[in-house]
Amino acid sequence: ADVRTTVEAVFMHYGMSAEDAKQSTDVLVYADLRGYDTHGVSNMLRVYVDFFDKGKINPAPAWKVIRESKATATIDSDTAHGGVIGPEGMRLAIQKARDCGVGVVNIYNGGHYGAAAYTAAMALKHDMIGVSMTVGGLEMTPTFGAGKLIGLNPIAIATPASKEAPFVFDASMSGVAGNKIRIANRLGRGTLPAWISQADGTPIMDEAPVPEDFMHLPLGGTREIGSHKGYGLAMMIEVLGSVLSGAAAGPDRRVFQSQQMIAYDISAFTDLELF
Repeated sequence: ADVRTTVEAVFMHYGMSAEDAKQSTDVLVYADLRGYDTHGVSNMLRVYVDFFDKGKINPAPAWKVIRESKATATIDSDTAHGGVIGPEGMRLAIQKARDCGVGVVNIYNGGHYGAAAYTAAMALKHDMIGVSMTVGGLEMTPTFGAGKLIGLNPIAIATPASKEAPFVFDASMSGVAGNKIRIANRLGRGTLPAWISQADGTPIMDEAPVPEDFMHLPLGGTREIGSHKGYGLAMMIEVLGSVLSGAAAGPDRRVFQSQQMIAYDISAFTDLELF
């Protein structure tokens, strides 16, 4: 309760409404309670404060739907905080899934997303499968690459499971989440093998201090152990989350971040008691 009160006060100090501050705080606390240190209060609140100070987050966005069909929509978020606009997008996707069996919503011009699992898991209480992805920071080099050409691009999938615990998966397509390097630096620790590369793209395959100028490697680290798979999945998310929203991709992106969320109404696909 003390953490929530404090974080909400910080968000409102920067101009968020009480409702948006509560929603954004809930995303951060969700991450901490589930052990996602990379996306919780201690790691991300300081980043958001910096973003507010630099004008990279709009605390009072005039977001709007700019394209829509019965099952789809694209929202221009007006650089809203991801903890605000992500849940708004998933609510719309869930509403459309009730009507059409599936709802797909893209966010154009979004802010830092936070834990993608939070948004995906919103579908669970509606007996729906939720998918949530974001085109993250431009910090990763492709397999055999020597430049930051693609995002870390996390994806989350949440599936209800009747009396069992739901299946919730959330991971970036890089070898390790970008925020994990931030935590390592903050705690004075180094990098582990296949997480990042040297400035020229050479994979770092030993435990070593984090170099000043580094790039993230795709999941797999090197071609021999499957980095082309991580790179290919990252490209898929770049296309679905960014290109499809109208934001272009890679170093040609027109906006900071973009997202996509999907809700599947299970009853539209099967009448079996699987879920």
